[in-house]
Amino acid sequence: MRLPSWSVLAFGVFLSACANGGPWVEVGGERFTVEIADDDTERARGLMFRDELATGTGMLFIHDAEEPQAYWMKNTRIPLDILYFDNARKLVSQQRNVPPCSGGNRCPSYPSDKPARYVLELNAGEAERLKLQDGDEMNLGKGIPPVR
Repeated sequence: MRLPSWSVLAFGVFLSACANGGPWVEVGGERFTVEIADDDTERARGLMFRDELATGTGMLFIHDAEEPQAYWMKNTRIPLDILYFDNARKLVSQQRNVPPCSGGNRCPSYPSDKPARYVLELNAGEAERLKLQDGDEMNLGKGIPPVR
């Protein structure tokens, strides 16, 4: 299978960031190296078309404002935990063990229960393993852009 050129480039940038101590977050007492999705194009693409997400990694979506968020798994091949955090980086909602979806625009939506500014996607099962509870804090590490 041939990967689209943008996915090869994105993967190369991610590996480079990991090797250079790229962006990270801490949640549940554990550090995860993250890719940042902080504009409309990056947020729309998310983790689509990927066959795996390396252990200890994730994707952090940073939105322009704290408001209700809803994510879907269109063209996402990896089961994920979707964790929603507010402006204060407190966990306000969780969607655990969300299955992949190849149904295109028929994929269901997974909304936040409360307004969120940050959304962290990790491999399915991480939230349970870390025993995450609403109210837990996410710490932003080096390389995370400030909120606008």
